[in-house]
Amino acid sequence: MELNALRSRLSAEFLPDDAIAAPITSDDAAGLSSGPLRAAAVLVPVLYGSEPGVLLTLRTSHLKAHAGQVAFPGGRIDPGDVSPEAAALREANEEIGLDPAVPELAGRLPEYVTGTGYHITPVVGLLPPGLPLVPSPDEVAAIFVLPLSVLLDPAAPERRSRMFRGRQRHFWVWPHAEHYIWGATAGILVNLAARLRHNAA
Repeated sequence: MELNALRSRLSAEFLPDDAIAAPITSDDAAGLSSGPLRAAAVLVPVLYGSEPGVLLTLRTSHLKAHAGQVAFPGGRIDPGDVSPEAAALREANEEIGLDPAVPELAGRLPEYVTGTGYHITPVVGLLPPGLPLVPSPDEVAAIFVLPLSVLLDPAAPERRSRMFRGRQRHFWVWPHAEHYIWGATAGILVNLAARLRHNAA
């Protein structure tokens, strides 16, 4: 392999297979998962106040699925969950100590399917600033905020692609000084940004 090719490959950001995701209604979702889909829900926590933004988590590196990735609080919908909203609130309580009574639920965003076989329902919740959140050491390495100013900048997210399971797949990446935001999380953020910009028009 030539020197320039080596430099290019070594400098490229590593993208694991489980970063690939697509809206469940899109052509990109076809054949994305090789098995049956597992129902999951995430809470998309939008902070209001003087410094608005979207709350995100960095998953711990030892998890079996999506380790070390940026994600919304969430997970599988359990048999006892009466709705995706109930699952999202339960998971947020387990992962970051968020009181389920605090979020003001503001609807759902388009559903996503991931290469790891999850069918995700994103549930938007409005949160006041200054909440005493505590990350679960078993699941969450850090909690951070993507500022609303970045989210609402139409030039911020980047559209990228790669071959996955025999097809060229497209995905979004959001800029952040410390974390790599991609996959279903990035796609859900794109949908949230579009809805907020549309409703402001």
